[in-house]
Amino acid sequence: MAQLGQVLGIDFGTSNSAAGYLCAGKPRLIEMATGQSTLPSTFFFDFETRNTLIGEPANKALLEGAEGRFMRALKRVLGTSLMHEKRQILNERVTFVEIIGRFLKEIKARAEAKTGMVFDRALSGRPVVFHGVGDPREEQAEADLRACYLAAGFTEVSFMPEPEAAAIASGASEQAGEIGLIVDIGGGTSDFSLFRSRGSGVEILANHGVRIGGTDFDRAINIARVMPLLGKGTDLRKVIGPGASPVPNALFNDLATWEKIPFLYTAQNRRMVQEMTRLAYEPTKLQRLASVLRDELGHELAFAVERGKIAANAGDDQSVIALDQVERNLSVALPAKAVDQILLPHAGMLRDGARATLQMAGIDPRQVTRVVYVGGSSLMSMVSNTMRVEFPVARHVFSDVFTAVTDGLAIASARLG
Repeated sequence: MAQLGQVLGIDFGTSNSAAGYLCAGKPRLIEMATGQSTLPSTFFFDFETRNTLIGEPANKALLEGAEGRFMRALKRVLGTSLMHEKRQILNERVTFVEIIGRFLKEIKARAEAKTGMVFDRALSGRPVVFHGVGDPREEQAEADLRACYLAAGFTEVSFMPEPEAAAIASGASEQAGEIGLIVDIGGGTSDFSLFRSRGSGVEILANHGVRIGGTDFDRAINIARVMPLLGKGTDLRKVIGPGASPVPNALFNDLATWEKIPFLYTAQNRRMVQEMTRLAYEPTKLQRLASVLRDELGHELAFAVERGKIAANAGDDQSVIALDQVERNLSVALPAKAVDQILLPHAGMLRDGARATLQMAGIDPRQVTRVVYVGGSSLMSMVSNTMRVEFPVARHVFSDVFTAVTDGLAIASARLG
C-alpha cells in the first residue's frame, strides 16, 4: 500500500532541477533519468508530433533541428505579468503557471514511480531574492511559484532559501562553532547564507541574494562577442538626409537573454530587421540577424555561448564560440582573459553580495573558515577567485556543488513530515 503524506524536497532551478527525500536518515535523490539525478528545466513543444518534451529530450530536439518552440529559464519569469498571460502553445492556450506546473508534476510523477510513495506535499527551494531586495515583485514571485506547485497536484508547499538548504546539508557533519558561507550561484540568482555549525545542525546567521547567475554570464558574453557579428554596434543610413544612426540594441539584448528568446520570432521583428538590412552600412551582419530570426536560432546561439564559456573556464586559450548554424565556418574567439574582462562587473556584484551578508550578521571575513560553493555556475573561476580574495583564511569547498541544495531540502523535508 502506498504511503501517504510524504514531503518531497524540490530544487526547481533556472537551468536544472532535482528532488529528494530522507531515507534511513540520509538524503536520497530521485533518479530523473538513467544515471541522472538532475532534470534540465527545459521544454520543447514539437510542432510535428504535437508532443511536449521535457528535460534532455527537449534539448536534443532543439539541437537536432526539430520544428517547435523551445523554452528555458522560466524561473526568471516568476513575479512578472508574463506568468498569467495565456499563450497559444500547440493545441491550447496556457499560462506559464500551467507550463511550470506540468514540469513540477513530471518531477512528482517520477519521484512517486521510483519510490512507490505518494508525495502530496513539497518543500521547495527558493532564491533569497527573486528580483532584488525591496523589489515589489518579490511577494508575487513566491505566490506564482506556489500556484505552480498547486497546479502540479501538491496539496501544500513550504519554502526554504536555497543557500539555507545547502548550509543544512554541508554544515551538519562539521565541527561545532565553525562559521561558514554558502556561495550559491545558480542560473538566475546568486545567494549567500552565513551559518554556524551546531554539531548535528546549523544556525543561519544571515541570508542575502542578488539577481545575477549563470544565464547572466552567458548573456554578457553573448552581447560582447556574438551580437557584434549580427550587427550590434554598426550604423544605419538615415532614410532622409545625410548621416547615420546606430542599430538599436534592444533586439540584441533580448536575443542574448534565455527567457526572452521565444518571444522574438514575430513578423514585426523580421520586417524591422529586413528594413535595417536595406539601410545597413554592413548588411552582411544584419543578414545574419535576419537568418537567426527566420530560422529561430536564438537558443542555438545561447547554447554555443554556454559551450564556449565552459571551455574558456577550463583554461582553453583557444576556446571559440562556434556559430556554424548561422554561417558556415563562422566563429569568434573566447580566450579566458576575455571572459574575465567581460564578467568583471558581475564579480563586483558577487563581492558586494558576500560583503553585505557578513555585514548583516556583524561577522568579519577572517571569522569565516569555510566557503562552500553550490550551483553549476559557482565553478566559474571568476567566482572562486573573487571569494578567495574576500576570504583568504577560509577553506574553499566544491565537493557537493550540484547536490547540496537538494540534499538539504531532503533533510528538512523529513522534519516537516
